[in-house]
Amino acid sequence: MLSKKLKIFTIITLVLGLLVACANTSTSSGYAKSSRTVKVNKAKKTKKGSSKRTKTKKKKKVTNKKGNNRVLIIYFSMSGTTRAAAKYIQSQTGADVFELKAKDPYPSDYDGYVKRGDQERRNNIHPAIKDKIPNFDKYQTILIGYPTWWSQPPMIIDTLFDDYNFSGKTIIPFTTSMSTPMSASQTKINQLAKADGAKTKTGLRITANDSRVDSWLKSNNLEK
Repeated sequence: MLSKKLKIFTIITLVLGLLVACANTSTSSGYAKSSRTVKVNKAKKTKKGSSKRTKTKKKKKVTNKKGNNRVLIIYFSMSGTTRAAAKYIQSQTGADVFELKAKDPYPSDYDGYVKRGDQERRNNIHPAIKDKIPNFDKYQTILIGYPTWWSQPPMIIDTLFDDYNFSGKTIIPFTTSMSTPMSASQTKINQLAKADGAKTKTGLRITANDSRVDSWLKSNNLEK
């Protein structure tokens, strides 16, 4: 009789143990399932946010590129220094570039073009420009580069303003003077621009290997 009761007790204990084990397994599985759901939701949210930011960057880049299609670099150079500066600016901005040349060419030697430049300055002579600037009206921002002669731009820059309408445009000058500060020739550029209804921004005197050029372009939103 005792043996029979012992067997019944053992069976009841085993059944209760199985029921408790099933209950614990069910509870544990439910928590794991809940954790995976939260994780997936977070991943989807992050991915969506990341995709949105990527689209915004691409749109901004395209806008900048289109803007640079409306930027023109005009420069006058005799020794080649201003030409080198203009080419570097072009490489960093993707802007179009145009070299100003006199219809009556300047002497190639230093003493010769300095003598002529001084004569033009003293007599207020505006030398004729050789070529026409293609599609000038489409450009909104104009960078004008030149060597500084006697603390002002060469007189061919005056001719540039005589021949073209800068009204509504933004002008940003740069010069390659050895020592004369930008402020000296900036005054003349400001006067020419104001008379034509154009805006000006502060220019830069560029020297060899000038590390300031990139930050100057960036401050004017010109980097590509």
